[in-house]
Amino acid sequence: MQLDPALNTAPEHISSVHLMGIGGVAMGALAGALKRRGLLVRGSDQPLYPPMSTFLADLGIQVAQGYDAANLEPRPDLVIVGNVIRRDNPEAMALAAAGIPYLSLPQALARFFIAQKTSIVVAGTHGKTTTTAIIASSLMRAGLDPGFMVGGIMLEGGQNFADGAGAHFVVEGDEYDTAFFDKRPKFVHYRPRVAILSSCEFDHADIYADMDAVRRAFDMLATALPADGLLLAWGDSPEVLARARSARCPVLTYGQGDNCAWRLLAARPAPQGGARLRVRTPAGLELDFISSLAGEHNALNTTAACAALVAAGLEPARAAALQASFGGVRRRQEVRGRSGGVLVVDDFAHHPTAVRETVAAVKGFGLPGWRPGQGRLVAVFEPRTNTSKRAFFQDEYASAFDRADLVFLREPPGVEDLAPAERFSSARLAQALVRRGLAAQAYADSEALLEALLQELRPGDLCLVMSNGGFDNLHARLLAGLGS
Repeated sequence: MQLDPALNTAPEHISSVHLMGIGGVAMGALAGALKRRGLLVRGSDQPLYPPMSTFLADLGIQVAQGYDAANLEPRPDLVIVGNVIRRDNPEAMALAAAGIPYLSLPQALARFFIAQKTSIVVAGTHGKTTTTAIIASSLMRAGLDPGFMVGGIMLEGGQNFADGAGAHFVVEGDEYDTAFFDKRPKFVHYRPRVAILSSCEFDHADIYADMDAVRRAFDMLATALPADGLLLAWGDSPEVLARARSARCPVLTYGQGDNCAWRLLAARPAPQGGARLRVRTPAGLELDFISSLAGEHNALNTTAACAALVAAGLEPARAAALQASFGGVRRRQEVRGRSGGVLVVDDFAHHPTAVRETVAAVKGFGLPGWRPGQGRLVAVFEPRTNTSKRAFFQDEYASAFDRADLVFLREPPGVEDLAPAERFSSARLAQALVRRGLAAQAYADSEALLEALLQELRPGDLCLVMSNGGFDNLHARLLAGLGS
């Protein structure tokens, strides 16, 4: 099946739109924004569950359960094809036969919402969601009414998308491929004028064959910037600096090194949680301010965000002052609750670098309701991504948990289609951690892990649960079990 490339465009007059794969967080946000613009919006997906099912229902958006050619009747003016849709999807095949104009999600975002605005794109293997949210939130609180698309739900306002009337659009620049008919990274469509490149490491083994393929993807971001744009690059990373050499525009570095234009001079735990940062600007001004986020990696994210805010027109001192009231993002060091004297925290970390930085941040900086030294840090990890379920990082994960006091691991779910030699082994990781002097244990499933956790946890502990998936609702079940 081949879609007609000539139809990969939006018609001039549009009154009705159909979204294939509408239940994704980004697709659902896009659907709601298009509905608020007065379009007739409908979509299709596999059976949905809260919160997306209720989100779309509250908006009055009709969602067909499952994919079928009949979902394209009556004929919409435009179809937006989500990243989840594959070439052999029956609805995609019907789209090709019907000859309806179509766009990918990134194309639709650029066409309807970025348009002629100043696009601030945040890209990199790590830190995209948090940094995008910091910039969007700061611009909102500064009264500049930005548009934005964030890959997570911001805790202030409970939103990840806004169609602001201001001059800026802030977007998370995902390096994942655009759609089955466009294998380029999503960020090439976002018309970047200011871009942040936070890191460049191997990830997404399902679409990138090797590190060279990842490098080529991020090179596309650098070359997409116009000559009068700006690239903010993490100056402590040789990989990032190598990508920055492809840019035609000015490049400003940020980081901890002596040569970084925006230099993070210090990051220390703040008394009420978060961090006290000291940052020197390119003009030599030293900013001493509070960030609500814990950890050195978040200090770097905040430094990059401040640089982007200054590029957007804010005074450096104003950009820094806004950081104390940033509300955070769901699933990024999110405190889910306290029960039985145990603080339960949810985090999206899955790449070994992200796991290491998250564990170190919580252990060294603490979180609201738990200070370093108050109790044990119990780290719980589920390898669920296409990359972490494979053995690519088997050895790298062994050093990611060094700051934890106890480690509980679940064997990766859904690996039946992988050859045994290709699968990540949590049991092997537990053995490696024990050899490093850590108490660690692996469990076959979440039920056994939950039972062991409930027996082990005690008042004063912080239980840090890391997964990019739902982890079988482990957080809520853990809180309930501790309470009983």
